[in-house]
Amino acid sequence: MGPVCIELCAGGGGQALGLEQSGFEHLALFDIDHNCCTTLRQNRDRWNVVQSDINHVDGTQYRGVDLLAGGLPCPPFSVAGKQLGYADERDLFPAAIRLVDEVRPRALMLENVRGILEPRFLHYRQSILRRLKKLGYCGAWQLLNASEFGVSQHRRRAVLVAVQKLFSDKFEWPSLRRETPPTVGAKLYEQMASVGWRRAREWSELADKLAPTIVGGSSKHGGPDLGPVRAKRAWATWGVDACGVADEPPGPEFSHMPRLTVPMVSRLQGFPDSWKFAGKKTAAYRQVGNAFPPPVAEAVGTQLISALESFKLFHMP
Repeated sequence: MGPVCIELCAGGGGQALGLEQSGFEHLALFDIDHNCCTTLRQNRDRWNVVQSDINHVDGTQYRGVDLLAGGLPCPPFSVAGKQLGYADERDLFPAAIRLVDEVRPRALMLENVRGILEPRFLHYRQSILRRLKKLGYCGAWQLLNASEFGVSQHRRRAVLVAVQKLFSDKFEWPSLRRETPPTVGAKLYEQMASVGWRRAREWSELADKLAPTIVGGSSKHGGPDLGPVRAKRAWATWGVDACGVADEPPGPEFSHMPRLTVPMVSRLQGFPDSWKFAGKKTAAYRQVGNAFPPPVAEAVGTQLISALESFKLFHMP
């Protein structure tokens, strides 16, 4: 068995898929949402998917795994919310740190919105690093843009990586890819033209830039759309109606601005077309929009495995 991990708040599987592609094997994946758990199970029937609030998870049975990973809820730090941080009941960093103490993984990887890197949360970030240091880990925050890892989207996410002090000097953040990712038009032309839309080529040439950040939104508010007003205006300049998500690609005589489908948004997030999302359109879209792009997770995972391999510290069953 290679390096093993457990994953918190696994969502629709973006981070899980990327870590799998880097070489990690999952012992367990936790998420509180039924649709997310169904998505994970239907794409990987061998995965041990547990529907649970991580506040109630006992990590001692996984003690000594190579990696504890997760994508914790972003509302406490998102600019789209009130940015209450530790005062937000949805803040799960305390639960994650408790699990680190129980599991004592060789490495930790947590991702969140870039808002957590704002100056107002400096003390919060430092407090997390201090707590990890007391547990024997050296950690650091890094801002990673998905477009610099081959994803056709400007998506900046904050990533916290902490490793046991024994091999802390072996971890290096992944190098950026030099090639420019495909534009939205190039990435989605095939799907836009799939049912015969006659203007697909014209649209593809207009949509000649990378996508703005796709926003999944809150499970408590509204339906699917592609983000705030500024993002909608950007999409409109590329011929995309960002006020909703379509059920299917445009037909031959379609004459308006098209909306993206869930599979199109999934492709822009870096998922393979074979990855399917459970639930109705809104639930499926939110899983995609809230996902950590698999290519970014794969890049970080590869670097973590390299650091772990340097000391041959893999978990032995």
